[in-house]
Amino acid sequence: MNEDPVAAAITSRRSIRAFLPTPVPRETVERLLDIAARAPSGTNMQPWRGYALAGEPLRRLSEALVAEALAGTPVDSEYRYYPDAFFEPYLARRRKVGWDMYGLLGIARGEAEKMKRQHAKNFDFFGAPVGIVFTIDRRLEIGSWLDYGIFLGNVMTAARGMGLDTCPQAAFAPHHRTIRAHLPIPENEVVVCGMALGHADPEAPVNTLVTDRVPARDFCAFLGWDGA
Repeated sequence: MNEDPVAAAITSRRSIRAFLPTPVPRETVERLLDIAARAPSGTNMQPWRGYALAGEPLRRLSEALVAEALAGTPVDSEYRYYPDAFFEPYLARRRKVGWDMYGLLGIARGEAEKMKRQHAKNFDFFGAPVGIVFTIDRRLEIGSWLDYGIFLGNVMTAARGMGLDTCPQAAFAPHHRTIRAHLPIPENEVVVCGMALGHADPEAPVNTLVTDRVPARDFCAFLGWDGA
C-alpha cells in the first residue's frame, strides 16, 4: 500500500544544509505560502509576515550577513530561543545532533574556526536560490507565536509536497539590525527566523544527516484504551 502523501511529506522533511542553484519560480513560492497560510490561528489573526528573496536582493543580504558572522560582530536577538542553561534530556539531544552533523562535515571537536565558518553558511541560506525572512508584530503574545509555529510547519510540509526542501533558521533572529538595513521591515515587527528554500544537493554529505525522534509512547500518556 502506498504511503499517505501527507505523511510522506512530513517524514521526508529534513533541515537541508546544501542546496542546488536550480531557480524556484516566484509563482511556486507564492503558491507554497498560500497553502501554508491555511494554518489555524486564534480568531483567524494570521500573525505571519514574510520577505521572500531571490537573485540580487538575496545575494546582497547574504553577503552582509556572512561578513557580519565571520567578523564576530556582537548581535542580539529580540526574543529568547533557548534557556540560559541546557538540562536533560535536551542537552544530550542538542549535543548529539551537533556532533553528528560536524562528523559528516569532517569537523572535529575543538576546531572552532571550522565550526564558525559552517555556522556562517546559515546566512548564505546554504546556497539556496530562495531565502525567506519571517517576522511577527511585536505587540502580539505567545498564542500568536504558537500559531506561527503551525504556519512554519505548513511551509516546510507543503514544500516537500511540491518536491522542494527547506531549512528553518533561527540563526537569523540576532542579526535583525543588518536584516532591517536590507529589507523594508517596520520597527513594530520582530525577526522570527529565516528559511532556505530550494532543491537539496544530493551529493552533499551534510544532507545525509537524519535526526532522531522520540516515539509517541515516550512523550505522550495514552489514557482510556485497554490496559490504560
